[in-house]
Amino acid sequence: MQTLVFLLSYLTAVKASSHSLMVFATYIVGQSQFPEFTVVLMLDDVQVMYYDSISKKSVHRSQNNSNDDNDSGHSILKEIEEIMKDRTFYLKDHQNLTDGFHVYQKRVGCELLDNDQPGLFLSWDAFNGQNTEAFTFDVVNRTMQMNLPWMRIKGLGEMELLQVKFEYEHVYHPVCMKTLRKFLEKEKNTVMRKVKPRVRILKKTLPDSQGLQISCLATGFYPRHINLTLFRDGHSVDAHQITGGEILPNGDGTYQMRKSLVISAEELLKEHKYNCTAKYLNLDNKLDIMFDEDLEKLDFGSSALSVVISVLVLMCVAVLIITALIIWRKRCAAGLGSSSSHQSEYLPASALEQETK
Repeated sequence: MQTLVFLLSYLTAVKASSHSLMVFATYIVGQSQFPEFTVVLMLDDVQVMYYDSISKKSVHRSQNNSNDDNDSGHSILKEIEEIMKDRTFYLKDHQNLTDGFHVYQKRVGCELLDNDQPGLFLSWDAFNGQNTEAFTFDVVNRTMQMNLPWMRIKGLGEMELLQVKFEYEHVYHPVCMKTLRKFLEKEKNTVMRKVKPRVRILKKTLPDSQGLQISCLATGFYPRHINLTLFRDGHSVDAHQITGGEILPNGDGTYQMRKSLVISAEELLKEHKYNCTAKYLNLDNKLDIMFDEDLEKLDFGSSALSVVISVLVLMCVAVLIITALIIWRKRCAAGLGSSSSHQSEYLPASALEQETK
């Protein structure tokens, strides 16, 4: 769960026009149903690689990986595992913790901006949900910010600081950028696709005449960045009156967002004008849907369509019933005639004469 929160918090922060490669690693001490060590590699919001200490195999989204890549990748993963194991037991002893359940997490990666220029190199570590290390390296300006609240060495001297900056600038960042570009080329049809949202306004009558809830729903879009706004009489509705607004995944790899507003019965009498606006990076113009016009048209259209379909179904059923009745009556009539002719053939002569009289 902590890893999921870590992941979602970062994906929300990534800029719409950039790409990122992030490693999410977890090391667990204590009894657990999960592997002791796991690594997930994410290109933007797409998982491109998974590794755990049980299978000891890296599973790639794309299977076109050379043995050299796998060998070098395994050595890097093993190094990360040893580092995290060492830090886990150091922090466990440092805090005088018992042999219970403890989790160390690492998130590290880099960004590629929309102008094909390198962005920041980022690294965060956490132990049992508390931050232990944080590094942000700007390769363009060659500056680094750090926060080491639980560092075993209280301070870094000038030489140590230069060594860390050298490693980030000449080792970690180049390797990360090279790997990012490699996966971006492989997965460009997935992560660089653009799918426009479908936007509509929904209404729901609240019980006990408490008013109406209107919702602006944008769904089916990719990438995940969108600006969805509800307006009242041309002014955006205050954020504290809005519920929802989270980006949620769809089952097909796209996303959705819903924002809702409750309109009281008193407010409905004031006949305010409500509309929903969606601004998306793949749209030349914003989408603007009016509540009092488009919604009613959508409702009427759907209702009229339902009525037409119902009438057609009833007409088809009626035709089938009438046809079945006609066929049944004809068969009955034919059966009675056949029965009378058969009886006349077998009646005795006296009976026939009596019937003739």
